[in-house]
Amino acid sequence: MKRIAVYLTLAMLAASPALIAQTTSAPQDLQIPRYYAVSGGASQVTSTVNKYGTAPKPFSRLAFGGGISAMGINMQAAVNANRYINLRGTGNYFNYTISNISSNGLNLNGKLNFAAAGASVDFYPFPNHGFRLSPGALFYNQNTIGANVTVAGGTKFTLNSVSYYASSTSPITGNGSLGLNTSNPAFTMTTGWGNMISRKGGHWSFPFELGAAFIGVPSVNVALTSGLACNAQGQNCVNVATDPNVQANLQAQIAKYKSDLNPFKYYPIVSFGVGYNFNLR
Repeated sequence: MKRIAVYLTLAMLAASPALIAQTTSAPQDLQIPRYYAVSGGASQVTSTVNKYGTAPKPFSRLAFGGGISAMGINMQAAVNANRYINLRGTGNYFNYTISNISSNGLNLNGKLNFAAAGASVDFYPFPNHGFRLSPGALFYNQNTIGANVTVAGGTKFTLNSVSYYASSTSPITGNGSLGLNTSNPAFTMTTGWGNMISRKGGHWSFPFELGAAFIGVPSVNVALTSGLACNAQGQNCVNVATDPNVQANLQAQIAKYKSDLNPFKYYPIVSFGVGYNFNLR
């Protein structure tokens, strides 16, 4: 028995430097065994962890989110590609009725229709924090405004600085549209805070996003389809749909609208909401 005790003491002394080296060094990643019950015994599985918790494997977590944005109701889905990158898909939808909007005496009533979908690559330079940079694209963009155009009888309206008066017996009618989708698909660039798939663990997130979609100069179209345009005395009336002078002034007015909209090549992207992520495997 004394001989066995001596051998054990010598073995412990020989192993002590390695134990001390392991406890004094502070590796960022440790191999920690985990055990899972299986038929006939226990199976040991080793996973890499850091000081924040288990690092998710690529394409092992999926997140869904919702919120509000400058394009309406916002929906998102994301998957982790690696420690620094998520792949994210987005969709937006919104309808709104507009009424009694006047421009140059033309009265507009219609609907704003927003429907867009895209994808982005979320790059997190500091993966344990929420800051990100996200280049992407809108692959589907149907953001438009459509309206009916009317001018009540006896009301003044102007086209290319030329004044007309709608006939009291045959008022002016027509239609117009504004398209926010000249460049389709459209490149997007955003930044934000909040990782839908946290590298620290946890399931809930509250992402915020700010940036722009490069949609191109908005398209404008106005057509006057019926009615008579007269002078101030209600005389010399002409059909607005066929008279060449009225149509020439209308096209010149549309060109002015387009010039005024030329700076608005970028549509703002602002959104915030809530997300939840879970394991895929």
